[in-house]
Amino acid sequence: MAQTERTFIAAIGDEDSITGLLLAGIGHIDSHHKKNFLVVDAKTPLAAVEDAFREFTKRKDIAIVLINQHIAEEIRPLIDEHDQAFPTILEIPSKDHPYDPEKDSVLKRVRRLFGE
Repeated sequence: MAQTERTFIAAIGDEDSITGLLLAGIGHIDSHHKKNFLVVDAKTPLAAVEDAFREFTKRKDIAIVLINQHIAEEIRPLIDEHDQAFPTILEIPSKDHPYDPEKDSVLKRVRRLFGE
């Protein structure tokens, strides 16, 4: 599948973040009832978050995976081992958890490239 066929954005986040993204139009459910988003709350098992991340990063129709940074912290080893350009992993803030650039995996990689 060509890179031009990567047409979707996937999202893993809290209810407010996912609701906003779905209202913006990123939501998609395919013919096999697979969604491109996961709502994470206090009752969501860590294994479900890990499984969704693995699925989204293996799908050939996803170009970007958005994930709330506080959720990314819970699966940091998985995020750090993802080394492909597509899908790109972008950590985003949530209403209750501000963005911390020191924790962002993309910025960490950039710093390593520049020897910081």
